[in-house]
Amino acid sequence: MGLNLVLVLSSYLLFTQMVEGNVDKFDCVDIYKQPAFQHPLLKNHKIQENFSFNESHNVKIKYQKNDLSCPKGTVPILKQRNGTESVHLNTVDYPGQHFATIETVLDGSIYRGAEAMISVHNVTVQNNQYSKSQIWLENGPRGELNSIQIGWAVHPRLYGDTLTRFTIYWTADGYKKTGCYNTKCPGFVIINPFPVIGSFINKSSIYGGKETFVIIPQVLQDGFSGNWALKIFDEIIGYWPKELFTHLNKGASLVRFGGNTFTSPNGISPPMGNGHFPVFDFHKSSYYIHVKVKNSNYQLVDIEDRRARQYADSYQCYRLSYWGYSKPNGVAFSFGGPGGNCDI
Repeated sequence: MGLNLVLVLSSYLLFTQMVEGNVDKFDCVDIYKQPAFQHPLLKNHKIQENFSFNESHNVKIKYQKNDLSCPKGTVPILKQRNGTESVHLNTVDYPGQHFATIETVLDGSIYRGAEAMISVHNVTVQNNQYSKSQIWLENGPRGELNSIQIGWAVHPRLYGDTLTRFTIYWTADGYKKTGCYNTKCPGFVIINPFPVIGSFINKSSIYGGKETFVIIPQVLQDGFSGNWALKIFDEIIGYWPKELFTHLNKGASLVRFGGNTFTSPNGISPPMGNGHFPVFDFHKSSYYIHVKVKNSNYQLVDIEDRRARQYADSYQCYRLSYWGYSKPNGVAFSFGGPGGNCDI
């Protein structure tokens, strides 16, 4: 089940600012005047530049100018297009949601991070739907749920288009008053000058094609500061300060990997993954490979079969096939489906 993968995330080539002949507009904002610092809990926050899991990382040393980067001392903030909005929640309890995921069992274990190679696809989604493939890290009771989410999304209400984009989300109170997508509210601190958050992913896997394209996002809790860092291209893009959270600052009690869709008012759900039911051939499926978590000792390990459960809530629309561990792909699973008139 080995794959002929094109891992273009060793560079920034997978992301682009060119969208349908137009250039995505990013404002280059003074790093200390970015939206994060409008949060009342971050008024006196000092930007973290060095992280315990990546001692060589230093924003000043690693800064490299290119045509798409913001000038030194500034960070990119995606300009929201007029008329777009973010209204759909990501909680399992919210009506219209569908999921096909694997997640850790709630056995008291604490996790300090997660990562995976996630296949990238472009699917047809209507304006009031969305389709996502992402990683969740969560802690806390339902009404106080702390959640961090990273991955790709096709989300017309958020972006004003049907392109596949790198998307993040967070909440600190069970989706009630806190949290948002990307940097639409104060919270996530960007420290990298290259536009990533909200950017168009310009390569996607073709059903039955010879090559598949992946992103490799990581979320890791720093052992000293307690902040949650987002890495991609093996570089730190930014982080969620621990001050935002009441439970995740102690680590994550649950980690989830997989797909999530939102149903339109007429009851029709969009495609998930690549729009096809999962099969053994990864060139014809949406998939996660090398699914890993960071344990309570900050060690990156394969997710264990005995600590993972499968969840798919609408068999006629979406399915998941768990493949377990193999040497070439690590822990892997396929998922997805065409959507349609699913049970709500």
